[in-house]
Parts: sequence; C-alpha cells; structure tokens
Amino acid sequence: MNADILLRYFDRISEAPDAIPRLRRFILDLAVRGKLVEQDSQDEPASKLLKRIQAEKARRIKAGELRSPRSLDWADEIEELFSLPKLWTWIRLADIGAIIGGGTPPSGDYDNFTNGGAGVAWLTPADLGKHDGLYVSHGARDLTEKGLQSSSATLMPKDTVLFTSRAPIGYTAIAANEITTNQGFKSVVPYIVECSRYIAAYLQAFGPWIDSKASGTTFREVSGKIVSGFPFPLPPLAEQQRIVAKVDELMALCDQLEAARNEREARRQRLTAASLQRLNQPADAAALRADARFHLDNLPRLTTRQEQIKQLRQTILNLAVRGCLVAQDPKDEPASELLKRISVERAGLVREGRIRKEKVFSLVSDENVPFEVPKLWAWAKVGVAALFTEYGTSQQSHHSDLGVPVLKMGDIQGGKLLLGGQKKVSASIDDLPTLYLENSDLLYNRTNSAELVGKTGIYIGNDNEYTFASYLIRIRCSKKSTSPAYFNMAMNAPCFRETQIIPHLKQQCGQANVNGTILKNMLVPLPPLAEQHRIVARVDELMALCDQLETQLITTATDSRRLLEAVLRDAIRPQAQA
Repeated sequence: MNADILLRYFDRISEAPDAIPRLRRFILDLAVRGKLVEQDSQDEPASKLLKRIQAEKARRIKAGELRSPRSLDWADEIEELFSLPKLWTWIRLADIGAIIGGGTPPSGDYDNFTNGGAGVAWLTPADLGKHDGLYVSHGARDLTEKGLQSSSATLMPKDTVLFTSRAPIGYTAIAANEITTNQGFKSVVPYIVECSRYIAAYLQAFGPWIDSKASGTTFREVSGKIVSGFPFPLPPLAEQQRIVAKVDELMALCDQLEAARNEREARRQRLTAASLQRLNQPADAAALRADARFHLDNLPRLTTRQEQIKQLRQTILNLAVRGCLVAQDPKDEPASELLKRISVERAGLVREGRIRKEKVFSLVSDENVPFEVPKLWAWAKVGVAALFTEYGTSQQSHHSDLGVPVLKMGDIQGGKLLLGGQKKVSASIDDLPTLYLENSDLLYNRTNSAELVGKTGIYIGNDNEYTFASYLIRIRCSKKSTSPAYFNMAMNAPCFRETQIIPHLKQQCGQANVNGTILKNMLVPLPPLAEQHRIVARVDELMALCDQLETQLITTATDSRRLLEAVLRDAIRPQAQA
C-alpha cells in the first residue's frame, strides 16, 4: 500500500461514514485474493503445502492429538469464487484444519464454572464481542474440570482460530493458550500451526459471505458441515507469512488513521457542544448575541453530522424566542399594545356570539417568567395572546371520497400539518361549520406519548376545507396583531417544551396529556409585530441553510465514498501481481 496517497487524501476520504471499516475490509479482501503482496516464483506451490498438511493431519490423528474428523462426502466441486495466482489452489476449509464445535455444561450447577483466568479457558460469542485484539486467552467465566467433563466442549490447543457461527456470526480471534468454547463457535485447529494467522485473515475477510450462508431467521447459524465445506484460497506458506506481515502493517496504519479521525471529530464535537451549550444556557443577553453570531458565522465548520443539524435547528428556535436572531428596533410598537388590540378583537368575537367569554386570566409576574426578554417584548399567556382555543370533533371518521378531511395528531410533522389522505366526516355534522379550519390556524397535540404531547403545527391551506380531531386543540391567532407563524415557532421551541409542557405532563391510561386549561395558561414570549415578521423571515432563512447543510453532508459523504474507492485502488492495487 502506498501510505502517502492515503494520508494525502485522508481528510476527504474520512468523511465517508464507513471509511476506516471499508479500508480494513478492502485490505483483507485483497489479502485472500493474492493481490496484497507480490508472488515469488521460488515459493513452494500450495499443492505441495497441501500434501504436507495432509501428512501432518494424519500424524496428529495417529498420535491422538486430534480426533479423526467424520467423513463428509461433498456432492459438488469446490466453488471457485475468484481467480487465484498461479501458485495458489482452492481447497475446503476442513482441508487445512479440524472444525471443532463447543459446548456448555449445565448452567444450574455452579461448580461447573469459575472466574475467568482461574480454570479451563472457555469463551462465548459475547466474550469476543467485548474483546479487542486478535489473540484471546480467557472469557468472563472459565470451566472447572468438572464443567469440562460434563459438557461437549473440546479443549483446543494454542493458535486455534476461533470463529463465532451464531449470535452473531463472524467474530474471529486466535487462542493465546489452550481453550474451549460454547456451542456458538465453529473453530479451526490448523493442522500446520504456521497457517493460523492466514486462516484468521480468511475468516475475517469472508465473514459477510459466511453470514449469507446461514440458515434461520431470528436465530441465524452456520452448521459444522457448511463451515467445513467453505472454499478456501490456499497460498504458499511463505506467501501466507508475507500476507500476514502486510496485513499487520496496514491494520496498524488503519489504527493511526482511525485515531487521527477520532481526535479530529472529538475536537470538533467539543467545539460544537460548547457553542450550543453557551447558546442554550446564556449568561446574559449580550453574551448570547455574541455567541449566536459566532455559531451562525461558523455553521459549516460546526455542523458535520446529521445529529448536529437537528441540534442546530432546535437552537435556532430557542434563539428566535429569546430575541437573539434579529436586531430590535426602538421604533417598533411594543408588544403590550398588541395585547390590547387582541383583547379588543376577542371582545368583538364574544359580542358576535362566535366565542364564549373567558374568565379573566391572572397577571404574569416577573417571578414566573422562564427568562428575560428584550425591552419591547412581553410575556403573555396563550389564552391572552391568542383570540381563542377549542377542542376538535369527536365524530368518527371514515375512508371516503366524500366529506370533510379530519386532521389528526399524526399529521403534525415538523411544525406543519401534512394535508392529504385523511379520513373524513360528513359535512352535515353538528360540529361544522364551527370547527372548519382557517388558513394559519394552529393545532396543538394535547394527548399522545410523552415525547409527542405538545407538538404544534400550522395549517397552511384553504379556509373551510379541513376540520380536526378531538385530541387536538385549535389555537386561532389574530392575523392583524400577531404572526401565527411566529406563534407556531414559539410553541415548538425546545425552551417552550421544557418550561411549559414537560412540567404539566400527566400520564393516563398509557398516554400523556396536557389539557386545554393548562394550555391557555402557558407563557409565550411575544415580540412587537414587526419583529415577529423579521424573526420568522430570519428563521426561514436559517432553516433553509440547515437544509442546504444536510444536502451538503449527504453529497460530501457520497463524494468521500467514491474518492475512498479511487484512493484505495491507487494505494493498493498497483502493488498487486497477477
């Protein structure tokens, strides 16, 4: 491998989500295809090595070191999965080593087990799942001599290649000492010990292919017979040793690249986390505005993962309702004046008989507000800042081509209402026309799982075409004195959920609920109307930027993956010999 090429392009190729694992798989794939190191015409051919393996197998069986394997009649020829170099040959895995299963003594007898390292080494797949490194000596538990005798576990020699054949398939290691396993393994005891490392490389490379041969659905497993018959590309022994040395060298390089990537990502994550924390837990308004400018000016550098984009969207909403996204204008009409006009408009609706008169809401005290807002803003209860709220229809809806579509809680997604495909109710029900939606009405989800209660969406559609279900509450804002889009944004901000919804969640019959009375007493930060419009425009702009960043992340990952493949070809393939 030309390490310089990898290092030169590492910053770009490492943006591919699976760059390092892909590189490791590529190295192993080349290793077992004879394309990782040069072939040497002076090497002893694999056909002669196979004869030595067969002779050693016979000797070890005769000496009692190994049991004679059961005879397996293969009905088909060895599957040659790809072409091999001249001195290589295809054999079956059982030709290079004995395939050994495992066993577990009765688990109810505690005398069968002891602590790891205190008895006969015994492994389970879970032990390998927690193990780093190629060589393994013990698992979490060992067997006692009694446990070994009371199970079908076989004591296998040092340098046995351990391979998990179920739950899951594919963990590979080499025994650092004599060892046994449970029945989740099909291990390989090499007839010639020097082949051990190459066998391990083969099993690591072929792991996904072996998994594809497993039977079962919820509990997949490969049998001993299937494992025994796996096609095995056998190189000359001298080349095996060169391959193993090269694999070790390249895996060490992968470790270095992975460490470099992890350190870079850790630094970037720390910077992003610190920046977001400062934005969400500001010391004062001036510091918050400065931190917001820094974060927004450095969005591309601070957001390199999908989850960071999600966090950023939430932070933008928090900044919006704290008055930190746009400048305040001292010439704006104060929010207190908006509330007066809303009160007059609401009184007119009461006189017209369109809504009922509400009880007088208690005043908002400075001690009860969640955080400080700019000078011209005001804290107001939802029932005061909105014209009115009301529950939806309890009428049963049905699939029909005729009628009025009924919006339900599942239709609220990302602060919007998804229109189309809803069940319908008759247009003649008593709830209509009163419960027809108007453009810019908000719908609040009052009952759902705890994490979904409080979701609010804005209806963008024609008047008098849709209605809504009883688990939703309509909030109608004054279009003259408020921006419904801002109101919707404020109710979807994380700080609103944390301070106004979560403290009031009540579990009932497996569902959480925050009812209409509580909703009307929730506090929203209300800016001057002109500033509401500026905030909405700025948030739309920043959310569009988030969309662009998400698209860019996907594109970058795709481009990085393509570059990775090209770099791997240039870094490794030129060194291969046919």
